[in-house]
Amino acid sequence: MTITAGAPPTHSTPAALARGFLTGGVAGTSLAALVVGGIIEKVPLFVAGLVVPTVYGLLLFLAGAPRRRREAAVVPRTALATIESLKAIGGESSDVPVRFDLTVAPDDEPAYRVEITQDINLVDLPDYRPRGILVVQYPPDRPWRVRIVKRPTPEWEERAAGARLDSVPGPATVSEPPEGCAFGFVGLLGLLLGAAVVIGLFRADLFDGDATARPPSSSKPSVSSSSSSSTSSSSSTSSTTVVSSASGTVALGPGQSMLDKGELRRAVDSLTEGEGKGEGGGKRSALTVVVQERLLSVVFSPTGTQAPQFDPRSLPYERFPALVEEARTTLGIRSPQTWQITAERLTGSLTIRIGVTGAEGTASLEADGQGKVVRRTPVG
Repeated sequence: MTITAGAPPTHSTPAALARGFLTGGVAGTSLAALVVGGIIEKVPLFVAGLVVPTVYGLLLFLAGAPRRRREAAVVPRTALATIESLKAIGGESSDVPVRFDLTVAPDDEPAYRVEITQDINLVDLPDYRPRGILVVQYPPDRPWRVRIVKRPTPEWEERAAGARLDSVPGPATVSEPPEGCAFGFVGLLGLLLGAAVVIGLFRADLFDGDATARPPSSSKPSVSSSSSSSTSSSSSTSSTTVVSSASGTVALGPGQSMLDKGELRRAVDSLTEGEGKGEGGGKRSALTVVVQERLLSVVFSPTGTQAPQFDPRSLPYERFPALVEEARTTLGIRSPQTWQITAERLTGSLTIRIGVTGAEGTASLEADGQGKVVRRTPVG
């Protein structure tokens, strides 16, 4: 059974559905603005694609401040727990993320099982063994947010030293209520509508540009290089490549992945050393590089721009599979659904961000230009 008593239905209220729709709309609008702005070379539109999600995230953070204050004011409940199993799941610092399977035994409520991930210092790791007794705390209305108390009060420390707890069967596990189909549907609807609005507003620039750049029909294909906005496309059974002076994309066919050995570097080379050689192809710098399972998108730096840029061929592509695997397995998402790698220099230094989404929410980690992890943001 899944215990959810006292937990608010955070994903089924009209306000939550409206927030999901708005979040999807902002995501769709910003992504479309980045792509369309890069294709038609409208710098304000491209910048808006970067600014809008930042402002929206800030507004969400400010709007959630009262709720966070209310949650912080709630006195956490303290209880004893026994370790059913534990497993270190990675880490490159002195604090190692450890996944615990616990039986929590509150004084005035039935015992239950819960799975958590918490950072434990390497020095303290030997103190945690199966069947060991711990002191834990959790919010009364969110029993799945259990945290181990590393320095309990003398009273609880004495209780833990002499306690013996029975295991609770695995099915009696507490977990966060799922988002549900409605939340996902309104988010997807908002994303599609946001993208459609941007494309609709700038459809004349997009499709008129294609018409002027398209060579006259003849029995043999030809490539025009007289216009800086001309686009070249090549298709095969395995991939499709689209390159312009402002951006480029490579889409792989079914059964392939950008994380396959050598695939991502070949895709980048096809964009930077392709038909743009006459205009500096092979030497073009990038503003952003976005990698998904079967899609690579590169937004090139416009000629003469002073925006932070980098050589897309200099990224540590051999580290990407390991970074994606670490993000999928160490950030608290048990069933990852999608992942995305974003490389940019908006803050001055090259940053590689790997985001992962799943039923539990969204988590991410950041790495530097050499692929070394510098920051982790677990789910929740």
